[in-house]
Amino acid sequence: MSEALFSLQGRVIVITGAAGLLGGQHAEVVARSGGTPVLLDLVVAPVKILAESLTRRYGVPAEGWAVDITREAAIEANCAAILTRFGHIDGLVNNAANNPKVEGDGGKNFSRLENFSLAAWEADVAVGLTGAFLCAKHYGAAIARQGGSIVNISSDLGLIAPDQRLYRRPGLPDDQQPVKPVSYSVVKSGLIGLTRYLATYWADRGVRCNALCPGGVENNQDPVFVKEVCSRIPMGRMARPDEYQGVLLFLLSEASSYMNGAVISVDGGRTAW
Repeated sequence: MSEALFSLQGRVIVITGAAGLLGGQHAEVVARSGGTPVLLDLVVAPVKILAESLTRRYGVPAEGWAVDITREAAIEANCAAILTRFGHIDGLVNNAANNPKVEGDGGKNFSRLENFSLAAWEADVAVGLTGAFLCAKHYGAAIARQGGSIVNISSDLGLIAPDQRLYRRPGLPDDQQPVKPVSYSVVKSGLIGLTRYLATYWADRGVRCNALCPGGVENNQDPVFVKEVCSRIPMGRMARPDEYQGVLLFLLSEASSYMNGAVISVDGGRTAW
């Protein structure tokens, strides 16, 4: 019975930003649970390789597509192609986002608010927030034909401000210190607002929408940085890349059938402090 509760058998799940570190993890848990992951990213080769691997390992008809989610026409065409191929879309994971660089090599630091360019702001918002809106508009409308689940991947930094002390470098004056750029926090906070909107918009048609707020993932960062981050996490460590799979599966499956509009922190307790 528990297996059926968490099963995605026969469900088609669209995952954006699927070539990224967490995107691949999301795709794997969908495939392992019997779902069909449809993997979207800007470049087709990585997602096609991942799709072929998932098909080989789990026997599901995974597919990879190159789609620029900042272009509505591209999303609309891809949605139509998925419906032609599979007949339905049952889930959407809005995972795609730019990860703006934290810069600090001296001179004019472009990560700082005073120097952050409008072009960089617009590019980050276009992918992380406008792209999520466009995907919800088209793939979400397809999900509303029979019901399903939308999961927006926010962040612990959608709930709290970045602790800019983590990024400080010895010897640099304050106006040259690197910071986490403003666009990241705004995009991740915006996804929480989008989640609540979508949770009420199609609820009468069986569409649920929830937000997952991951904490930092250990990925060969500077050991000094990792130590500082871990000192701010009650569990004393960063996440492994696969530690969000269980929560994502829960949110996509019938195990969370009465969960809608929730904002779930999976951050080792960081936002509890």
